[in-house]
Amino acid sequence: MATSLKNLSDYKKDKFKDISEKTFGIVVAEWHDDITGVLCEGAVNTLLEHGAKKENIYINTVPGSFELTLGAQFLAMQEEIDAVICIGVVIKGDTKHDDYINNAVANGITNVSLKFNKPVSFGLVTTNTLEQALDRAGGKHGNKGVEAAAAAIGMLSF
Repeated sequence: MATSLKNLSDYKKDKFKDISEKTFGIVVAEWHDDITGVLCEGAVNTLLEHGAKKENIYINTVPGSFELTLGAQFLAMQEEIDAVICIGVVIKGDTKHDDYINNAVANGITNVSLKFNKPVSFGLVTTNTLEQALDRAGGKHGNKGVEAAAAAIGMLSF
């Protein structure tokens, strides 16, 4: 669904199960860290709000969004990690790099989730402009990090 039709921070919580004993790995791209930092904070706060323990949340960084998939795989292969949350930003520029990165990350995250049979959520902001990215990092469209954490919790509750 288009973000303009839904706030990223709005989600259904009524079927969430207890996550107090669950362990989460968060992999965050350093590229656009002013934005990914806000997204990560949204994800962490959402996990804590739903009962995750701070000591059960592991945050790791990778250079950019393209590296999210390998970072996610490193986390997913650890047995003690129950779910992985990927946080990144890709802003369209003068070239088509965004198409290649977005596609590779989406496919990579899906493959990691299936390979390790664990939730690996897609917290990648993909926009045309910096302003649109900011709108999705706590701005008028909510916070994609919140949505990614809620997706991980939802899948653990499946």
